[in-house]
Amino acid sequence: MAGPEHRRGADPEPSRRPVIVRDATLDDASAIVPLLDDFGYPADARTIADRLDALYSTDPTCRVLIALAGDRVLGFATLHSTPVLHRPTAVGRITAIAVHPSAQGQGVGRELLRAAEAHFRAQGLGRVEVTSGPTHAKAYPFYRRLGYEDGGVRFFKVM
Repeated sequence: MAGPEHRRGADPEPSRRPVIVRDATLDDASAIVPLLDDFGYPADARTIADRLDALYSTDPTCRVLIALAGDRVLGFATLHSTPVLHRPTAVGRITAIAVHPSAQGQGVGRELLRAAEAHFRAQGLGRVEVTSGPTHAKAYPFYRRLGYEDGGVRFFKVM
């Protein structure tokens, strides 16, 4: 069995391998399945590939980064640059970031944020925002440790 369920337990000590961050491709969709599931947004590989394709083809600012140890995908982050009227530059937005539970606390999230910040800095952006809803409150201390501040309240409406 070579699917993501098998890879999930294949390497019990991902911290022994260096974490590499690169752009996700459509071929990475099946490896993202367990990450989105753990993140609370289950989807199959075909759906994820379709979403990646839609993101890449409709938003030229979008990047989806994945973090790997060897060939095992341990995390991902979705990045967008949003032009705004009220700031001198666009705002870098990390709209999703997830690390597999077995790799949490091992620097994977830190490497994803470091890569995202470098990307936004290279674009000349002066602000990065991370979207993190109340169901992911366990991640708040992580963001604070890395210098992120609470920045208000986000409202939404399901349509």
